[in-house]
Amino acid sequence: MTQAEMQASATQSSYSVPSTRKWRDYFSFNSDHKVIGIQYLVTSFFFYLIGGVFATAMRTELATPESDFVNPEMYNNLLTLHGTIMIFLWIIPAGSGLANYLIPLMIGARDMAFPKLNALAFWMIPPAGLVLAGSLLIDAPQAGWTSYPPLSLVSGKVGEGIWIFSLLVLGTSSILGAINFLVTILKMRVPSMGLNDMPLFCWSMLSASGLILIGTPVLAGALILLAFDLLAGTAFFNPTGGGDPIVYQHMFWFYSHPAVYIMILPLFGALSEILPVHARKPIFGYRAIAYSSVAISFIGLIVWAHHMFTSGTPAWLRMFFMIFTMIIAVPTGIKIFGWLATVWGGKIALNSAMLFGLGMISVFVIGGISGVMVAAVPFDIHVHDTYFIVAHLHYVLFGGSVFGIYGALYHWFPKMTGRMMNERLGILHFVLTYMGMNLTFMPMHELGLIGMNRRIAVYNPEFQPLNILCTIGAFTLAISTIPFLINAGWSWIAGKPAGDNPWRGLTFEWQTSSPPPIENFDLLPVLNYGPYDYGSGIRFPGEEIEDEETNMEAPPGGFMPPSESRAGS
Repeated sequence: MTQAEMQASATQSSYSVPSTRKWRDYFSFNSDHKVIGIQYLVTSFFFYLIGGVFATAMRTELATPESDFVNPEMYNNLLTLHGTIMIFLWIIPAGSGLANYLIPLMIGARDMAFPKLNALAFWMIPPAGLVLAGSLLIDAPQAGWTSYPPLSLVSGKVGEGIWIFSLLVLGTSSILGAINFLVTILKMRVPSMGLNDMPLFCWSMLSASGLILIGTPVLAGALILLAFDLLAGTAFFNPTGGGDPIVYQHMFWFYSHPAVYIMILPLFGALSEILPVHARKPIFGYRAIAYSSVAISFIGLIVWAHHMFTSGTPAWLRMFFMIFTMIIAVPTGIKIFGWLATVWGGKIALNSAMLFGLGMISVFVIGGISGVMVAAVPFDIHVHDTYFIVAHLHYVLFGGSVFGIYGALYHWFPKMTGRMMNERLGILHFVLTYMGMNLTFMPMHELGLIGMNRRIAVYNPEFQPLNILCTIGAFTLAISTIPFLINAGWSWIAGKPAGDNPWRGLTFEWQTSSPPPIENFDLLPVLNYGPYDYGSGIRFPGEEIEDEETNMEAPPGGFMPPSESRAGS
C-alpha cells in the first residue's frame, strides 16, 4: 500500500461523516469549507445588490444638475455606504468565498487548516454588514468612504461610529481568513505537489493573504484612533487640538491602496484558471505569472501616497511614489501578456465563463492605462478628486473584480452544484454587463477632464449630457443582474446535470464528484501531470485527438496509479 493510500485509509477509519450536505447546513455554523465558500458567495452577492441599489439611486440623482431625487446629505450617505459595501462586503468576501471553496480541493486537502476559525470569519460578516447598511435609517456616515478627518468630525458621530465598528469587524474577519489561507496552502498540499505545481489561483491567494496580514492592522489602528477622536475628544487627527489629519491619510491609504490588489489578485488567479481550460492550451509563462503575483503584493505596499499628491507631500517623496506606481504596471503587464499568449491560437470556447474572462482583460487594461496616467504627478494634480478618478477606479475594480467574479461563478458553478448554467442567459448577462459598464464609466473620463468634481450632488448644467449617458449605463448594469439571478436560481434547481468534469479540467477540483463529497476525495489525489498540461498527450472520453498513438488516456477520475505518479518516481 502506498503512502497516500495508507493516509486515506487511516483518515477514513478514524471517523465517519455523511456523504452529502442538507440545505439547512448552509444556514448554520458549519465548518465545511465548501459550505462556507457558498455562504460567502451568496452573502456577498446580497450586499452587492444593496450597494447596487445605492449606486443606482446616486446616478438617478445625477441625471439632472439639481437636487431633485435625494438631497445632498442623503447623497453623501449613499456615496459612503456604496463604496464601503462594494469593497468590504462584496469584492473582498467574494474572493474569500472562491478561495474557501477551491483551495482545499485544488491542493488535495480535505478542509481548511482551521475549520472552526474559518466559520467564525464568515459569521462576523452578516451582522457587520447589516449594521452598516442599516445605518442609513439611523445616522449614516457622510464623509465619504475614506472618512477623512476633519470631515468625519463634523458629520454624525453615531454614523461614523457605526462605520468604524463595522470596518473593524470586517477587517478582523479578513485577517482570520488570510491566516487560514496561508497555512492551508503552505502546509496542507498533497506530498506530490510542490509550490511550482500549484494552480495559479493558489499563488494569487498567497500574495493577497500576505497583503491582508500586513495592511489590515494598520487600517484598524487608524480607525481606533479616529474613534477616540470622535467619541472621547482626543486629537490624534483633529487639527483644532494639534492633531494631523495627514497622518490618518497615510495610515488609511497604506491599507487601502494594497486593498485594490487584495481585491483583484484572487480574480487574477481565477482568470488564470479559466483561460487555459476554455482555450485548451497550457498557460503561457506559469512561473512568470505566479511570481508576478508576489511582485504585485510587495510593490503594492510602497505606492500608497500617490493618493496624496495634493496633500502637501514633498516633491522628492512624490517622485518616489510616482516611480513605483508606474513600476507596478510591469508585473501586471506580465500577466496580461501571459493571458493573451495563452488564448492565442487556442481552441477557444466562447461560453459565458470565457466571455467574462476576456471582458475582464479588456476593461482592466483600460483601467491600467488610466492608472499609469494618474501615477504622473502633474496629471494627477489636474484630475484629483474629479470623475476621471471615479472612471479609473471602476474600470480597475468593477471591470477587474466583478467581471472576474462572474467568470469564476460561471466556470465553477457546475462543480459547486452539479448543474450547468444556461448559456443563452449567460451570454445575455455578459452583453448587458459589458455594455452597461462601458456606458456608465467611459464618459466619466471626459467629465473629469473638463472639471466635474466627484462627491457632489449638484453640478454645472454643462455636465448633464454626459451624466445622462452614465445614468443610462447604470440602469443597464442594474438590469444585467436579472438574467444572472434567474440563471443561477433556475440552474441550481433544475439545470442540466454537469457530470464530474464538464470542462475537462486538469486541476484537482475537477477530479472529484460534482458537487464534491464532504471529505472532498475518497483517496487523496496524487499529482502526475501539471495543472495546465492541455495538449500534452492527456485526453478525456469523447475528446477529439489527432494521433491515437501519442495521446495518453486519462484514467477514470483523472488520477494516475500511485506507482506511476510523481510521488512514486
